[in-house]
Amino acid sequence: MVVRFTKMNGAGNDFVLIDNRDGRLCLSGDQVVRLCHRQRGIGADGLLLLVPGPAGSAEWAWDFFNSDGSRAAMCGNGARCFARFVQRLTGAGRTVRFATGAGLITAELDQDMVTVDLTSPHALRLNQPLRLGEQTLTVHSINTGVPHAVLFVPDADRCAVGRLGSQIRSHPFFAPDGANVNFVELLAPGRIRVRTYERGVEGETLACGTGVTASALIAARLHGFKPPIDVRVQGGDWLQVSFSGTGESFDRVRLKGPAEFVFEGQIELEPQENASCGLEPTPPSSRPFAEVRSMKAPSPG
Repeated sequence: MVVRFTKMNGAGNDFVLIDNRDGRLCLSGDQVVRLCHRQRGIGADGLLLLVPGPAGSAEWAWDFFNSDGSRAAMCGNGARCFARFVQRLTGAGRTVRFATGAGLITAELDQDMVTVDLTSPHALRLNQPLRLGEQTLTVHSINTGVPHAVLFVPDADRCAVGRLGSQIRSHPFFAPDGANVNFVELLAPGRIRVRTYERGVEGETLACGTGVTASALIAARLHGFKPPIDVRVQGGDWLQVSFSGTGESFDRVRLKGPAEFVFEGQIELEPQENASCGLEPTPPSSRPFAEVRSMKAPSPG
């Protein structure tokens, strides 16, 4: 089976996007893992399928998969890319609405810059002691569509993001689902730097939109930062988080940043018996599974 795809990135967080409006494609977890594999597939942090929205809701919706084959309810950088993908395919205007596992998302597009209205954050917890071996860390957490842990550090460059991120991600405090982990450095009033260990990727990514948002909101609550808050991610891009709200609640949370087309192409998937959507991922095999037949750079959109 030959599948057409589009490769995009949002601040370095990269995705494979596929038009599945006809519902003919149903990927197994193993196929998702292989498509996202950087040596044996296209390579990406996640995969997004465009599908029709549920009745009475938005016209469009996504099926979102992490690179390990697991599903995720929300992804801020993926949402910006998805909005541009929908606009290009359907001829939609500057405002695009679509359904996600976290709720309805509205995106406003201005060429390659996209602003998404995120769902209301919840489950804010501050100043939680977390025991890791011989040390105790102070961790904050909030759900911005998916769960996030936030730690403030003096120097993000010196953080052991892989080691500490993995330990915190799977800590019993965040059981059973685990959490994404953000290491936040205060740069100046209203400016922070964030490095994120992502659940489902099981490693650091160049950017995490919901993690940037979680970090900005907790910086506002603990350090008095006023919106908008500018955030520099590991890939070097700047994202912007705005919001309103007082006390323990936040309203009208918005994330602004780039969403860029990288290339288009087609890839051959080997058929699998009993393939169905959302299977548990299995490790990629030792042999190539797909062949890129053709790729072309898309015209500016």
